[in-house]
Amino acid sequence: MPTHDARDLNLSIGKEALKPLYEVKPSRVLAAYVFEWILILGTIALANRYFSIWTYIPAVILIGSRMHALAVVMHDAAHFRFLSNRKLSDLITDVLVCFPMLIHVDGYRRNHISHHQHLNTGDDPDWVAKEGRPAFARPQTRGQFLGRLFLYLIAYQGLADLRWMARRIGKDKKGQAEKLQMRVFYALLFATLTLLGLWTQYLLFWVVPFLTSFMMFQYIRSFAEHFGDLKYSNLLTATRTVKPFLIERVLIAPYNISYHLEHHLYPAVPFYNLPALHKLLMTDPVFREQAHFTRGYLHGLLKEL
Repeated sequence: MPTHDARDLNLSIGKEALKPLYEVKPSRVLAAYVFEWILILGTIALANRYFSIWTYIPAVILIGSRMHALAVVMHDAAHFRFLSNRKLSDLITDVLVCFPMLIHVDGYRRNHISHHQHLNTGDDPDWVAKEGRPAFARPQTRGQFLGRLFLYLIAYQGLADLRWMARRIGKDKKGQAEKLQMRVFYALLFATLTLLGLWTQYLLFWVVPFLTSFMMFQYIRSFAEHFGDLKYSNLLTATRTVKPFLIERVLIAPYNISYHLEHHLYPAVPFYNLPALHKLLMTDPVFREQAHFTRGYLHGLLKEL
């Protein structure tokens, strides 16, 4: 069973070297939220104005990738790496990211903290939920993996994932405040869509990307993080750091999420400091020799299947 604490790995990285990497800059998270929404709304406006199959398909891919980017930044907020006022931090993150994606940040946080504390064990809710699913089966052939990506592109797998998410969300005990916030959000959203006659645009430019490209990018990254050719002997081999190609950095690994091993070692380090953390860890011989690195998401995973 892997250890879940970097202190148990005999790394030579000192506390003083790590201290500046824990600094939280709320403006970086807020700027990321705003930037991604500008990209999404701008893409919708352009694709709607010059609508054709040749503009719609790229729009679906790009919007899904920006949804994924929002989810990656939300992950920092779930680790309390946003505002010191936690209620305000959660409210902003819920409205801008989680509620549009049918979740709430505190529910995600409870699940995710357990994932960190009990990584790849029977007490890890992510591991338990994914371990028995065909999409995460080991061993898995390249054909099975690529076939799964095709099912995402036609929304079949995305709908299956949505049903799976609904069952998991159904077990989550939301507080009264969260329930009320979600109800108000959806009431306002549905009223706005109805009054402005935007239901078609909502289905074409939010629901379809959510069920196809967003779900696919999430799956690829999730598979890379904890499945494939991993040994699970300790934390350095229980997940991997991926060195993405440029297109993967845009679509699959925005905001340094590819430094997943570093994140599990030091989850309090925000996303904008992960490259510096990686550079620091590479000075340690234990990390350099034992850590699991993969070059590219699709290229690397296909080589390991």
